[in-house]
Amino acid sequence: MNRAGPLEAVLFDVDGTLCDSDPLHFEAFRDLLKEAGFQGGVPIDNGFYSKNLCGSLEVIYDALFPEDRRKALQFMEDKEAYFQRLAKEKLVPVSGLHDLCKWIEDKGIRRAAVTNSPRANAEAMISAVGLSEFFEFVVLGEECERGKPYPDPYLKALKCLGVPAKRAMVFEDSSWGIKAGVAAGLPVVGLTTSKPEQKLLDAGASLVIKDFEDSQLWKILEGIETPSS
Repeated sequence: MNRAGPLEAVLFDVDGTLCDSDPLHFEAFRDLLKEAGFQGGVPIDNGFYSKNLCGSLEVIYDALFPEDRRKALQFMEDKEAYFQRLAKEKLVPVSGLHDLCKWIEDKGIRRAAVTNSPRANAEAMISAVGLSEFFEFVVLGEECERGKPYPDPYLKALKCLGVPAKRAMVFEDSSWGIKAGVAAGLPVVGLTTSKPEQKLLDAGASLVIKDFEDSQLWKILEGIETPSS
């Protein structure tokens, strides 16, 4: 986590980093696929979800309705709308998130959310965890030339904030996100909300934590120079 100069910006992934959203994505897929008669109305299980529905949209389309792209597109629109309703009702922040955000604000550190999620999903999750006023920018992979695992979204966030990579850091929960941050020249802290520790380390995480209460994280933060130091 070495850097030249003070920490001036913190960049957060959204889905799985600010909140453990994966169970709600599974619930949305399971309920709507059952309603649509997928697999003869037999609900999908976590194994099917993990194998087929956690990748790119193309992978999801091929797993669900490979013969009918229009049906697949409509299904995903319905699924995202259902997920947004679930998020509003059920999402809670990862432990320690608000304490970390207060520390960031108190230290005068800039911040942005950087996500491959659709804007409506990202805004629903950010609102559900009470951070609608916290982020200066929300950068979407779909609005960049390339999304994660390419560095483009993180590079765009740094440009928006006017902060060099050597004075910023990232929080991520996925291998793709970590690879994107590393490719952008950023140190990345991985959270084990959805992936095992070794997988995050293999992707290039500088540190892996369970949540934002982790003592390893706070020990590092206490030793970091910040704009208010």
